[in-house]
Formats: sequence, C-alpha cells, structure tokens
Amino acid sequence: MIRYRLICSQDHEFEAWFRDSAAYDGQVKRQQVSCPHCGDVDVTKAVMAPGIASSANSDKFAEAKAHEVARRILSAVGKLRDDVEQDCEYVGDQFADEARAIHYGDAEERGIYGEATDDEAHELEEEGIDFIRLPGRGQRRDN
Repeated sequence: MIRYRLICSQDHEFEAWFRDSAAYDGQVKRQQVSCPHCGDVDVTKAVMAPGIASSANSDKFAEAKAHEVARRILSAVGKLRDDVEQDCEYVGDQFADEARAIHYGDAEERGIYGEATDDEAHELEEEGIDFIRLPGRGQRRDN
C-alpha cells in the first residue's frame, strides 16, 4: 500500500491510499479519484516531504495534524448545516412527528430539519426512518 498526498484543480489537498503506483495511475486516468471537498476529478500528486520526524517533534506534529483534521471536519459540518438550512424546511421541535408523517406518506415529501430529543431520535431509528444528526448551533431540548 502507498499513501499519496493529492491536490485537485481547486487547490484542495487530501490524502489517499492505493495498492501501488500503477493502481493510482489507473484510477486517476479513469477519473475514479475525486476530491472529498468538492468532488473534482482533476487530481494530481501534491509535493510531499519525506516523513522524517524526531520523537520530540512527533507528538507536536501529531497534535497539530489532529487539530487540522478537527478544523476540517467542523468546517465541513458547518457547510453541510448551511446547505440544509438553505434547502430544507425548518419544522422546529416537531421534527420527529413531521419526519414520521413524511415517511408514512401522510405529509408531502420534502427536506426538513429541526430538533428531536434522544428518545425521539431512537424511536425514528427503530421505525427505520432515515435522518442525519448534525451538531446544533442553538439550544437542544432535553429528553
């Protein structure tokens, strides 16, 4: 296995693993490698420095890398939340009832978002109703 640091034509950098360099070449040629940030398939190898680290610096490097990964995750979740808020209907604390009504055909099918307690979310899961939990910006209702 080989890990490459990649960059898309939009200058997003990311890493990916491949069986070998031939596997990388073939997948890129068939446009099977896409940027996880924007979906761009115009991907090339980014310049990589050799992974040489002293034991004293390795902890600092690992911590910095963890902070960067956390920042990117929070940024992606924030963008997803913005998209949901822009494209879906806010139903407030009636989320569980409205999701259930849509699922069973008693309400118009559409994208919705709102709040649900942990118990309500568990009930939706047990009924096989698909939804995604996103970290909230506001206050959360208790059970």
